[in-house]
Amino acid sequence: MEKDPSFNVLGSTLATCSTAPMTGFFRNGTCDTCAADNGSHTVCAVMTAEFLAFSKYVGNDLSTPRPEFGFPGLKAGDGWCLCAGRFLQAHEEGCAPQVNLHATHVRALDIVPIDVLRQYALPGDLG
Repeated sequence: MEKDPSFNVLGSTLATCSTAPMTGFFRNGTCDTCAADNGSHTVCAVMTAEFLAFSKYVGNDLSTPRPEFGFPGLKAGDGWCLCAGRFLQAHEEGCAPQVNLHATHVRALDIVPIDVLRQYALPGDLG
């Protein structure tokens, strides 16, 4: 699988989202993507209890540890490369988490408009 170029939504080099827990489609700590990433794991989000509850409610339990997959379970404050579609759904439901724009892959813009992402930008992260 060949990675797409590693640029963020601000037009600069893609920053690391999280290495503890390790995130990303490639599990390299960044929200890199490629043609095989059908979920577009491109939005670097900072988890909140509200978002984690929402995600579990809609069928993607991110908070429960799954040791058999090396997944520690997420908690509020963790960075995670979210599927762009799930982020947009959370936005529409009023429970989207904050976003690290420097670590959000430019391909997220295929699904989520930049003005929506900017609404959730971490303080001082508007580039």
